[in-house]
Amino acid sequence: MPQHTRALSEAGVSTPTGELQFGVFFQGVNSGTIWKAAESGSQTDFESFRRIAQTAERGLFAAFFLGEGLRLREHLGQPHALDVAGRPDAQTMLAALASVTSHIGLVATQNTTYNDPADLAHRLSTLDLLSGGRAAWNVVTTDNAWTGENFRRGGYLDHADRYTHAEAFVETAKAVWDSWGPDAVARQGTNGSRPEGGASRRVHHQGQHYTVDISPRLPRSAQYRPVLFQAGDSPAGRDFAARQADVIFSGHPQFDDAVAFRADITARTVRAGRPADAVKIMPASEFILAATSAEAVEKQAWVRELQIGPQQAVAYLEQFWGRRLDGWDPHGPLPDVGPAVEETSETRGSGFHGAKAAELTAQWRQEAAEKEQSILQFVRAKAGRADASFVGSYSEVADKLAAYAAVGAVDGFNISPWLIPTGLDDIVNHLVPELQDRGVYPTEYRGYTLRENLGLAVPERASVGEPAVR
Repeated sequence: MPQHTRALSEAGVSTPTGELQFGVFFQGVNSGTIWKAAESGSQTDFESFRRIAQTAERGLFAAFFLGEGLRLREHLGQPHALDVAGRPDAQTMLAALASVTSHIGLVATQNTTYNDPADLAHRLSTLDLLSGGRAAWNVVTTDNAWTGENFRRGGYLDHADRYTHAEAFVETAKAVWDSWGPDAVARQGTNGSRPEGGASRRVHHQGQHYTVDISPRLPRSAQYRPVLFQAGDSPAGRDFAARQADVIFSGHPQFDDAVAFRADITARTVRAGRPADAVKIMPASEFILAATSAEAVEKQAWVRELQIGPQQAVAYLEQFWGRRLDGWDPHGPLPDVGPAVEETSETRGSGFHGAKAAELTAQWRQEAAEKEQSILQFVRAKAGRADASFVGSYSEVADKLAAYAAVGAVDGFNISPWLIPTGLDDIVNHLVPELQDRGVYPTEYRGYTLRENLGLAVPERASVGEPAVR
């Protein structure tokens, strides 16, 4: 038995579906988007979001996934001029997109630290009802004081408490969603929207982080409640996902790594008392495609050149050096001066946070010298997404993805387009038909709700309290 098959079999993944699904991740702050090409569109105009979402739906994508930035990333104390200006409110944007789409799921990244569980549950229920059962919540946590300053809550949550806090939040939200029974809305008359007496239950919760006593205001949607996504990758994050999530947005797209991650999550899910296949896995990925392999490699070089130019390369190093490097030639060697900081802070974004600056920069200088790389070459290699990239002809990449489907390594891929708003065109127009020809990609949506289209079971209704409507 091949090693990857044995690992999945031992974990309980013995019956892979043999099918993949796609999601699209419209990012927040990032270094993977091309900003300066003639084709580059706005990151804030509704038209960009509409174009991406409708293209994805034409390609039968399961979900449209919005990133979130609660504070603009800074560069040496100022807003970073080489990143996106900001991100429109996720639920507002997704509600607008619900009116111009009919099947694709709408995933809002929402932070447990800076929301109220009863209020967020109500707003997500609203999106779920307005979209006909297509809403989802990407559950994220934050504990740093820098982000908290935007909410007058700087540093109030200890890092070690972020998942216990998040779990209490999610459990409270689930209780709100579970409070309305299947017959909670009376059907007499013509409007079918009057609450039936005794069919909704009051939610009581008292714990370390929240005390809630609420009569929930909305009945459940066609998919019962919003689908839960989660992306934490620490042991605590994986356990949290195994207990609470429906889908994991993972950072493990390479085949062997994906197999190992699937086996680990499956084992954790079973230990949490859930079915082995209860949690879907969709790793973050980048696709660079062309008609031939040679053309794809040439396109990849063009993409990398535009993703990280000389200005971006120097700015990237400045995030770790903590000082201006204006005088350093991007086509020359890495700076031979030490950093001005001991450790990089969260102001610079998650990709830069927590680096031991002196140790790291010394290591980088040695690595670049050994590889004879300039600043530009080094940063393109370091900041690039080789481990998350699928580069090749349409048929080559389809063959690679079919191998994932065959063993159940993943349930699909969450794609980050490197160009807005046309970055999905090659995938939808060429890769999707190749995958359909191989029988590993849907040829139609299974239904109208996100839960149906992901193949997720309807949750059991929890016992959450007393009748709230009398």
